[in-house]
Amino acid sequence: MPWRRGVDAVRWASRHQLPELIRPRKVPSGTRVFRVVRHLGAAVGMWAAGARRKGGSESKADISRRLRIAAEHLGPTYIKLAQIISSGEGLFPEELVSECQKCRDQVPPEQWADVRQVIEADLGRPIQDVFSWIDREPIAAASIAQVHAARLRTGEEVVVKVQRPSVAHLVHADIKVMAWLAPFLVGRIPIAALANPPALVELFAETISEELDFRLEAQNMLDIARAFADLNQRGYVVPRPHPSLVTPRVLVMERLDGFAFYDVAGIKGAGVDTKGVVRTGMIGFMEGAMIHGIFHGDLHGGNLLVLEDGRVALLDFGITGRMDETKRLAFLRLLVGATMNDIPSQITALRDLGALPPDVDVDAMIVDLNLDGPPVDPTQLTQDEMLAEIQAIVKGLLGYGARLPKELMLFIKNMVFLDGAIASLAPDLDLFEEIGNISMYFAETHGERISAEIGMDAEAWDMDLTGVRASFGVDPDDVTSLTYQDLQERREIIRSRFKEGSSRPGHRSRRRRGAHPKD
Repeated sequence: MPWRRGVDAVRWASRHQLPELIRPRKVPSGTRVFRVVRHLGAAVGMWAAGARRKGGSESKADISRRLRIAAEHLGPTYIKLAQIISSGEGLFPEELVSECQKCRDQVPPEQWADVRQVIEADLGRPIQDVFSWIDREPIAAASIAQVHAARLRTGEEVVVKVQRPSVAHLVHADIKVMAWLAPFLVGRIPIAALANPPALVELFAETISEELDFRLEAQNMLDIARAFADLNQRGYVVPRPHPSLVTPRVLVMERLDGFAFYDVAGIKGAGVDTKGVVRTGMIGFMEGAMIHGIFHGDLHGGNLLVLEDGRVALLDFGITGRMDETKRLAFLRLLVGATMNDIPSQITALRDLGALPPDVDVDAMIVDLNLDGPPVDPTQLTQDEMLAEIQAIVKGLLGYGARLPKELMLFIKNMVFLDGAIASLAPDLDLFEEIGNISMYFAETHGERISAEIGMDAEAWDMDLTGVRASFGVDPDDVTSLTYQDLQERREIIRSRFKEGSSRPGHRSRRRRGAHPKD
């Protein structure tokens, strides 16, 4: 595979250009800033003059809508940012996520003449010398690239991913503008507290930079496939990149056919065990992260196919989570600590992952945030009490310098997607039982290795899912079974609490009684 030569150097260069891209500047370079400021400034200005004064959900909905429209006007970079936010439920305000989801299908394709020019320039030969047929209409068009079905002259059915012309230059210019603009937005727009604008720009720059060279994506495909093979995880399928037809802007790969991930009727009609699909998704995703430190970083319905034999095909490896050995071991301790309800171990692991400063006082943090206290049932709280709970935790975390590193953000984002997958494919799945089954799988399959790597006696691995149950906001002593349908009912109660607008008469505020890192 000649395209693999120098891939490590390309990845190193991509990462080491980030500090310069996001470096704070007094004055941004280039003329792109004027267009960005015009659209974003108008969006924030009109919101500030109107809906901001109303506060609450109405204010967030208004600014979210205006930012989404501005992103569509500003083109690929900002649409890509919106698409990343769109799958970040739980990380960003619900109103912002809902608006950004409208950007998933809002990217018009490039003209065929421009697509053909990129293919021929990168492959270095006329298109007919490579393909006996290629569909001029794309299967899908995204912010960075679009995908065309094709057939090689040798007969193989493939898909061709083609980068939009000049998108790399535009992305770099936009990141510089974002880095200059972000500090001015701090505290001025409602956004997730642990993803403030400068931190969000840093996360975005780190995430998107490697998407701009398809050789890195092809290598991601090989590395994840190798990890699955080493783990004997055959429930996933990774398409093969072509041995020679891979360049920085063109990626030719094996074509896979199957059911769209949310085609539940089609999947069940083919006799596929949908609970098995969910279990495969959970184990395969977590196993790659825990054992090999690599995982697909952008799970969503458009990036998954369910094959007729029940296997799950992964697509689009532009965003991939990679952890060095230090972070992988920290991640391992985090998940093992969760299965043992070991709060100090989890906080220490979050520190080593980069979510907390290296000098954080773990014991003091646990006491200050009351992390080892009994859980709070949010369905029993009024709107005011829930807001007080959230604000207290967020204020405490920010006081300790908490942030959201890329790997943790991608992991949480994927877990949120898998949460939604359960709703579609297996709504009657007992969540507590399944978490126990998955934990037992890891203990039986990798227990000795995991224990050795984190320096723990295998016999000391005492599973205690009390903390996991508490993270769902239920009393671990009273609730032993929880289906996804039950969880949705609880969430609906919580949403209705927020819409009430006032506390129940005579109901006094409760003292914050504890939270858990899983929250």
